[in-house]
Amino acid sequence: KLRTQSDTEVLVQLYAIYGKECLSLLNGQFAFAIWDKVKEEIFLARDRIGIRPLFYNLSGGRLTFASEIKSIFTQKEIVPEFSYENLSQIYTFWTAITPGTAFKNIFELSPGHYLVYNREGIKTGRYWELNYNDTFSGITIQRALEDFHELFYDSVRIRLRADVEVAAYLSGGIDSSSTVAYIKDIEPGVLNTFSIGFRDRDFDETEYQNEAVKFLNTRHKSITCSSDDISQCFPQVIWHTETPVTRTAPAPMFLLSKLVRENNIKVVITGEGADEMLAGYDIFKEAKIRRFWASQPDSTLRPKLLTKLYPYLPQMRQANPAILKMFYGYKLEDTANPFYSHLLRWNNSNHIKKHFSEQLKSHLNGYSPIDHLENYLPEDFGRWDYLEKSQWLETSIFMSGYLLSSQGDRIAMANSVEGRYPFLDYRVIEFCNRLPGDFKLNGLNEKFFLKKLMQGKIPDSIVKRSKQAYRAPIKSAFMTGNAPEYVKEMLSPEVFGKAGIFDQGSVSNLLQKIELTGKSSEVDDMVLASVISTHLLFTMFIEK
Repeated sequence: KLRTQSDTEVLVQLYAIYGKECLSLLNGQFAFAIWDKVKEEIFLARDRIGIRPLFYNLSGGRLTFASEIKSIFTQKEIVPEFSYENLSQIYTFWTAITPGTAFKNIFELSPGHYLVYNREGIKTGRYWELNYNDTFSGITIQRALEDFHELFYDSVRIRLRADVEVAAYLSGGIDSSSTVAYIKDIEPGVLNTFSIGFRDRDFDETEYQNEAVKFLNTRHKSITCSSDDISQCFPQVIWHTETPVTRTAPAPMFLLSKLVRENNIKVVITGEGADEMLAGYDIFKEAKIRRFWASQPDSTLRPKLLTKLYPYLPQMRQANPAILKMFYGYKLEDTANPFYSHLLRWNNSNHIKKHFSEQLKSHLNGYSPIDHLENYLPEDFGRWDYLEKSQWLETSIFMSGYLLSSQGDRIAMANSVEGRYPFLDYRVIEFCNRLPGDFKLNGLNEKFFLKKLMQGKIPDSIVKRSKQAYRAPIKSAFMTGNAPEYVKEMLSPEVFGKAGIFDQGSVSNLLQKIELTGKSSEVDDMVLASVISTHLLFTMFIEK
């Protein structure tokens, strides 16, 4: 029998008894390495959904691994170099497909996987995967709500275990409000909560945050983030993300975790995962509307449903119906495409590649990240319905690769803050994956199940409000007279020439257009963030 006050020692003992099968007994977030001196091999493992990072390199018969890529680059024989194919993936999906990273010969252990390295070489294996094969049969929504309540209550309860104070993020949306409501139910005492506000009202949710704070009775602190704040901390953010980003959204999250740490708190509970598990994003509604329209493509009424999408985006509220119809009509009738739900988003991101250098275009020579992704689809993918396919893509690609990484663990741990995610308890994930689709997306009512669950437990205005995706300013962060000196440097001919990724003339034309009109599209903003973040990464990791 083992007596210990250390969770790490329990892990070693579990491995000693069960070997790799111990992974199925773990619940939580982890990345660890164990040297098995009996077998003379090293065993690496990563949590099911990819919250904690784990990178490795194998060269010259030597395995080097770390939780940050920069640690691997301390080995002089490992030379930093971009992987052009993986950069192309990042500019499509916002992340590289694991095990790839932005760097050549640097790999990331995929979520739900383990790795064994011994004299015979390296071997990876999967111990858990997302699936949607076992939908509940005949379950009533009331029974499902009761079962979920018990499960989620327990998920929150075990994530409150800590030898330090546990706080929570409270964004003003239903996800974080739900986690806070459950925390208060389990531990009714004082709870510290934290949030981000924006000076730009198009991004700000302070009104709803204040409602949630008052209703849930928390001790609350927030930061009001300006465009200058974003541009000032952006290089630090890229140092920690270790990958290009197409958004500035990680920057305010970095500042938020800094605020948490300044208040001597090391652990926060957050609402990440609810949108993916319970169909909260507009991309799920978008796929449903497009499929409905595709069944009668000549209909004049069905495209009007497009106005229900992305109501928080000014450009969507003001868009001409004809332009909306043209934009959302992209590959409208290609409903058999396995990636139908995400074709529009990926096509939007692909515009970044129009600004590639001739050198990079020549190297890629028709390489398709989407074709590459087909090699990683689960065996049962073709059997799932459109919602299940889109949930798998959103969870496995966007959430694990970007949301929990560049916008999650990497920039929280930059300030030594640990995020915990009750919606990403594997039991909660597996339960949600078994729910009928109309429990999650009921008509065009997103997260219908969670809204039913939280009625009366959080403010009614938050239950009923439409999903507002978290975003942050881009153009105003980099294209003003107040922009930091590094922005000018990252957009200089010298850096364009050395990095060799983007075409300076093409990007300069875009910048001139933005300066002349004072306006930028979503795609323009993505190009701007991509170029600056890529050049920062090049300067920090490759040039130096």
